[in-house]
Amino acid sequence: MSEVTREAMEYDVVIVGAGPAGLSAAIRLKQLDAELQVVVLEKGSEVGAHILSGAVLDPCGIDKLIPDWKEKGAPLTVPVKKDNFYILGEGGQIRMPNFAMPPLMDNHGNYIVSMGNVCRWMAEQAEELGVEIFPGMSCSELVMDGDRVAGVVAGEFGKEADGTPGPAYEPGMELLGKYVFLAEGVRGSLSKQVIAKYELGKGKCPQKYGIGMKEIWEIDPEKHAEGTVTHTMGWPLGSNAGGGSFIYHLDNNQVYVGFVVHLNYENPHLFPYMEFQRFKHHPMVAELLKGGKRVAYGARAITEGGWQSLPKLTFPGGALLGCSAGMVNVPRIKGNHNAMLSGMAAAEAAFDAIQAGRSGDELTGYETEVREGAIGKDLKPVRNVKPLWSKYGLAASLTLGGLDMWTNTWGFSLLGTIGHGKSDAAATGKAADHKVIEYPKPDGVLSFDRLTNVSFSFTNHEESQPAHLKLADPDLPVKVNLPQYGGPSARYCPAGVYEFVGEGADVKFQVNFQNCVHCKTCDIKDPSQNITWTTPQGGDGPNYPNM
Repeated sequence: MSEVTREAMEYDVVIVGAGPAGLSAAIRLKQLDAELQVVVLEKGSEVGAHILSGAVLDPCGIDKLIPDWKEKGAPLTVPVKKDNFYILGEGGQIRMPNFAMPPLMDNHGNYIVSMGNVCRWMAEQAEELGVEIFPGMSCSELVMDGDRVAGVVAGEFGKEADGTPGPAYEPGMELLGKYVFLAEGVRGSLSKQVIAKYELGKGKCPQKYGIGMKEIWEIDPEKHAEGTVTHTMGWPLGSNAGGGSFIYHLDNNQVYVGFVVHLNYENPHLFPYMEFQRFKHHPMVAELLKGGKRVAYGARAITEGGWQSLPKLTFPGGALLGCSAGMVNVPRIKGNHNAMLSGMAAAEAAFDAIQAGRSGDELTGYETEVREGAIGKDLKPVRNVKPLWSKYGLAASLTLGGLDMWTNTWGFSLLGTIGHGKSDAAATGKAADHKVIEYPKPDGVLSFDRLTNVSFSFTNHEESQPAHLKLADPDLPVKVNLPQYGGPSARYCPAGVYEFVGEGADVKFQVNFQNCVHCKTCDIKDPSQNITWTTPQGGDGPNYPNM
C-alpha cells in the first residue's frame, strides 16, 4: 500500500472518546476559555452507543462540572432509596447489615443512571459551549512529532479484508492538537500503545481487570422497587473466581442485572458468561425476574487495579483520562465520578499550559491533582480490598479488607499497601491442573445462549473490512492454547467471537469479529497474549440504547 496522504485539522485539544472523562474535559475547557478549539472523537455510531456501566453514579463529579445539572435536565432522576448487600449460597442468602459496612460503601445520595444517556446529555451541553463532537470516527493511529504525540488519525474507512484500500476507501484525517487526551475507556488501543511506548506502567503493579456483563429487564410492576440497589457475592462463583453481581431498580419497571467476574481466575475451564446466566437461577433473582423480559445485553471489561496499578498519567503531548488509566473504586463498583474529575483536572492543566504559551509537553499538574486530590483520596483507602480478595479469597476480602477500609476512614491502614502480583493473563492455569466445570443449558426464559444475547446488543460490523482482532501468531491458538489451556478464548469472550471448529488434526481457530461487543477481554485474558484488540471502522460495534 502506497503512502497515504491525509488532510490535517488543528485544534487546541484533541480528545479521543466521548465517555464521561472525555466529555467532562471538553466541557471544562470551554468553561475556562470559550475561544479554545476542542474536538471530541467517538468511535460509536453516536455518543453513548458504546457506553456500558452499572451504574450507580456518585454525583460529586457532575456537581463540580455542572452545578445546575438538575435545572438543565440531566438524566439523574432515580435517587438510591434502599441499599442491600447479600452473600449468596446456592439455595439462599444472608444479608449483611448496613451498619457493618464502611461509610464509603453507602449509596444514599447517589443515583441509578444509564451512563449512555448521561453521556448523550453531556454531549449536548458540550456542543452548546462550542465543542465539536464527531461520532462514528474511530481513531486508528497516533500522529507523532518527534517524541511527542501530536494528534491522531481518525475516520479511515473502506479497507478490504486484506487491508488494501477498497473502491470507496477514505484515508481519514489527521487531527492535531497542542495536547491529546486519551479517554478511550478500559484497555483503549491507543492508550495501550502510549503506556507501552513511554513505559507509563514502570514501577507500578500490573493492571487488573474484570469482565462485566449486563442485561436490562422489564419486570412485573408489583416486584419493582424504584431506587433499590442490591449487590451480591458468593454463589455461583464460589472459590473458582472473584466477582459478584448488581441489581439496580431504575424507573419504568426496569432493572439492571449485572455480573462481574475478576479476570485473574486460574481455572481456564471457567465460563464467565455462563456464570452470569446461572446466577439468574438463584431463587432470589429468579423470583424477581419471573414474568419479566430481557430487553438489552452488553459486556465490558472493568479496570480493577486501583491505586497500585495507576500508571503515570502524562506523556509528551497528552494525558490518560478515566478508565484509560484505571480509576475504578472496586469495592464501591464506581468509576464514573473519578472519570469526570480526571477530565476536569486534565482540562485545567491544559488550559494553564496553553495560557502560558506551552504545547506538546507533559501536564505534570494533572498528575499531581489526580494523585493528591479527590481521585487519590477515593482510591487509596480501598487499595487493599482487591489484592486481598485475589490472594486469600472472599472471606479475607470481607473481613480484613473491610477492617482496612474502616481504619482508612480514620486516617491509617494496618496493612500498608499490598501488591497485586502477576497479570490476569499470567494467572491462567493449565487445563490439566483444573477441573472441568459443567454448566446447565440456558432455558431461554431466565438464561440465554451467547449469540441470542448478542443480538440484544445491536452489534454490527461491516464484514468486508479487515478483522480488528489481530493474532500475532495465527497458529498459536491451536498449537498452544487449545492443548495447554483448553482453548479458553472460546469461554472468556462474552460474545462468542472465538471458536475452535473441527476435530483432531482438522481443528481450526475461527474469529467471528462481527460479534465483538468491544469488551477487550481477549486482549487482557489470553494466556499467550496473542490477541490485540484494535479499533474497527467508525460506527461499528454495539449500539447500546440506554446502558
